[in-house]
Amino acid sequence: MDDQRTRLPARTLLGCASTDQLCIVRTYQYEVIVVPVFLVGVSIILLVIILWLRYRRRKPDEDDQRQDVQRKPSTGYINHAISLEELSMDQVLRTRDPSLQAFEIPRSRIRQPLQLSGEGRFGPIYRTQLNDPMGGKERDVVIKRLRSSGGAQEVRDFLQRVSFQGWLGQHPNIVELLGCCPNEKPFCMLLESIEPGSLLQFLWDCRRDVMSMDGILYDLTECQVYSIALQVLSALEFLQQRKLFHGDIAARNILIHRNLTAKLIGLGGACEMRQTEIFPSRRPAPLKWMAPERLLRLPVSAKSDVWSFGILLYEMITLGAPPYPEIPPNDILQHLQRGNIMKRPSTCKPAMYNIMKTCWLWKAPERPSLPELRKRLEAGKKGSNDKTVLQVPELVVPELYAGVAGTEFMRIENDYTVL
Repeated sequence: MDDQRTRLPARTLLGCASTDQLCIVRTYQYEVIVVPVFLVGVSIILLVIILWLRYRRRKPDEDDQRQDVQRKPSTGYINHAISLEELSMDQVLRTRDPSLQAFEIPRSRIRQPLQLSGEGRFGPIYRTQLNDPMGGKERDVVIKRLRSSGGAQEVRDFLQRVSFQGWLGQHPNIVELLGCCPNEKPFCMLLESIEPGSLLQFLWDCRRDVMSMDGILYDLTECQVYSIALQVLSALEFLQQRKLFHGDIAARNILIHRNLTAKLIGLGGACEMRQTEIFPSRRPAPLKWMAPERLLRLPVSAKSDVWSFGILLYEMITLGAPPYPEIPPNDILQHLQRGNIMKRPSTCKPAMYNIMKTCWLWKAPERPSLPELRKRLEAGKKGSNDKTVLQVPELVVPELYAGVAGTEFMRIENDYTVL
């Protein structure tokens, strides 16, 4: 009968009868062994997964630490026996690093007394002449001194910039490092002297009715604007060949010689990039010259320099007008996000304005490359006016300019900040 039937176990072993109690016991022993083993196996798998997930979370932190170490300034130009904490002028003097000795200029060649010109980031800036050891003509030079009170980091930065300039090499449109004096205090670097100096100040002077001063013509034609632009572009191409870019192309970062030769300065960002292989995106600069990706703290590239180059064209064709004069500096990102760009100035012809507009395309890949920009500038120069002098009647008040341009934290002067 159904209620008297013996209930079979869940599993039976092969060859066992249903009434074989030994087989039933052996069946339950099989379950007692398999189930715990299965559970232990599952536990081990879960433990491995948990450890793997923890490792995955920890690995990015370790990678960031490695990147931070890589981003620290290279000490290749300093004796490795000296740590940053120990680095001082006296330590550098004792080590006599060969990379500095290669640029040494005897102090006996420097004419005294020095003429104080201003104050730079590292210390005082002087003007003087450098004697030719072969008895030739003396050369006008600018001397940047490292202040005696400089700390370890300041000493390192100063020496690093000398090293960077030596590694970078010479280019006709980058201020030349002539040498340094590393064997006695105070440390100093010697740079070529460029007169009249700041391109921005030169543009402002071109607004005045002064035709000539000290043999310098204070006027500018459209064709000359193209010529200066092509020289600056040549310096940018030189940096790009070395996998570097500038990060702050502006009239204030260009020196102009009396023959209208342009010299790019302000290479601090390129110097840091050479050490870390990454451009310091948080390096301070006036907002109105920054490309959108830099304002948004996104990765920057040579196309970011192209955007700023368009602002430089605007500065030159307007004889030093501040960009976006009607927009407060802190509102510039929102202004650009709405698709706004600067209107064509009255002194700017359509051909040059079209070049500006291509530089100001929101998406970086759509902007012209440096070779493409060169072609457009060369074509524009051929059809430009080389007779009519650019005229802007309003004079610039530097204090008001700084507020409108957003350069209050920067001194608009001939500082010779080569790096």
